[in-house]
Amino acid sequence: MITIESPASLKETLSRSGLTSFLNRARAAVGLRGEVEVLLADDSTLRSLNKSFRGKNKPTDVLSFPTPAEIANSHAGDLAISLEIAARQAGTYGHSLRDEVRILLLHGLLHLSGFDHETDNGEMAAREAALRTQLKLSNTLIERTTALPRKPASHTARKTSHPKKASSVSKKATVKTTKAKTKRGAK
Repeated sequence: MITIESPASLKETLSRSGLTSFLNRARAAVGLRGEVEVLLADDSTLRSLNKSFRGKNKPTDVLSFPTPAEIANSHAGDLAISLEIAARQAGTYGHSLRDEVRILLLHGLLHLSGFDHETDNGEMAAREAALRTQLKLSNTLIERTTALPRKPASHTARKTSHPKKASSVSKKATVKTTKAKTKRGAK
């Protein structure tokens, strides 16, 4: 399920059904069996989650929270995406907010499936590139670290990391649910 908590500053609207359809295709392509909960929210929410679970007091574009293996077949995990960062990154890379959210969804799903671009010697980047082509997406997050933006942005996109973390549907439920899921230690 996708929950959209759109910031007032966001001019572009997103189709929940369109994003859900993409999420399901991408989830199948990645090889995740379980359902994935997604929260699309503002920078403030992502900052709070990032501080709570990673100790970093700044917003990030995507957080992923895998679930324990014993329930992964029914619930693969949770994702949280900052729509404000996604909008800035979309402007920087010259595509729509919808496309940027799709890129972030794919990136987060790969983290839920166990990939970690910070430690895997390029395995996640290769898999993300292949899936991006299959799913007809533009530049992946990992490719961006070596490529220049296609057009200048009015706001500089913040450099962010893409940890294995999650969120739940509401802000209060997110913290309670995710703390229970991540007691085994956050990465």
